[in-house]
Amino acid sequence: MTEKKMILGLALTSGYGNLSGAWRAPHVDPSNYAKVEANIRYAQAAERGGFAFLFTPDFPAVRGDVELSGIQNIMDPLMELAAISQATTHIGFVATGSTTFQEPFNTARQFKVLDVMSHGRAGWNAVTTSDQLVSANYGRAVAGRDERYQRAHESIQIVEALWGSWERDAWVKDQSAGRFLDGSKLQPINLQGQYVASRGPLAIPPSEQGQPVIFTSGGPSPHLLELAGRYASGFIAEVWSIEEARAQRQLVRNAAKQAGRNPDDIKYFAGLMTTVAPTVREGLDRRIAVSGDVIEARLPHLESLLGVHIDPNRYDEPLTTEQLAAAQASPMDPRSEIVLRVAREGWSPRDVFAHGVIDYHPVTVGPAEVHADHMQAWLEADAVDGFWVSPDIYEDGVDAFVNEVVPELRRRGIFPEEYVGATLRENLGVPDQYGADSRLKSAADTE
Repeated sequence: MTEKKMILGLALTSGYGNLSGAWRAPHVDPSNYAKVEANIRYAQAAERGGFAFLFTPDFPAVRGDVELSGIQNIMDPLMELAAISQATTHIGFVATGSTTFQEPFNTARQFKVLDVMSHGRAGWNAVTTSDQLVSANYGRAVAGRDERYQRAHESIQIVEALWGSWERDAWVKDQSAGRFLDGSKLQPINLQGQYVASRGPLAIPPSEQGQPVIFTSGGPSPHLLELAGRYASGFIAEVWSIEEARAQRQLVRNAAKQAGRNPDDIKYFAGLMTTVAPTVREGLDRRIAVSGDVIEARLPHLESLLGVHIDPNRYDEPLTTEQLAAAQASPMDPRSEIVLRVAREGWSPRDVFAHGVIDYHPVTVGPAEVHADHMQAWLEADAVDGFWVSPDIYEDGVDAFVNEVVPELRRRGIFPEEYVGATLRENLGVPDQYGADSRLKSAADTE
């Protein structure tokens, strides 16, 4: 048993779940995309299970597969999380906001309002945006990487300065003296960068945690690592193996140390997609029933992943001994190692893909022990500080995880029995901060 406790976040990517056909499941209301009440239910279930935060990715454009797969995005992260905040008491809210297309004053204002109205439970996943569909919605061409990240640095610095521009003790609220606040402690910031600027101040007081927690997300590019190392207290990752996660987590921690911060102050979260069921077989059948057409379309791809010919008439039969002996993981796709491992367990090609072997994140299918084994192995290998969990179908998948997996994690002593505190910072275990981080080295010092 380890003394280290994992931190959990729940992904809210739509009103349905991570399976492309989740909106068609018989027990799901297909109107949930437009019903914040559904996301409130899922948030309340996650809070019952001790999840530290909800994580909302954001893609403000319409993808081409929308006709069949639905919209894999909640309508507006900040507006929905604001509503959810009034129906919960402890779970935090990490919303994605682009530094490329949002002005820092608007970002600072909106996120700090969410932080204040939730009593210190807000976080900002600060991302750059290079997608052409999104750029077109804002009437701009896709900016180059250097410009995007320079703008990101400027935006975050301005946002943090604006958050701190209403000093902690500025609000006097002295009714007898007729003094609302100390004007000397609410001052402009007057920051001008190459791409963004703001005069300030921001007329919003501190929350119970001071200001929102900054997250970043994505792969370990040098640009993103520098951004995460300087500003982030949480890193949302996309990795497929313990080895990859351990190496990437160390890069993130090194970046924080190089910037002058304590590496323990940035928490690293790997994605995990879950199907909780009494048995693995029942879990696979659930996934096939919901997304069987997607699995069917992927089956021919198995040949290239393993380097062996597979007769389409044998998609429901395990690979032969000869095929398994000849199979090799493709060096071009890190997920192919998972494909080969699952195939060697004796599953048919259809069942191999039902395991979610080429999804965006590792997939665990079956009873509580299967999920807990995966999570414990990653935690104890120092590959993660926690996970952002994405259930297959929210309608019953969140409750199943909370009712079955969470008790198993607690039984093993690797998940807290209750919330550490009432704010997101407390439940993440990251330090207090108000305004810019005074520990940061200058850009010249980090070169």
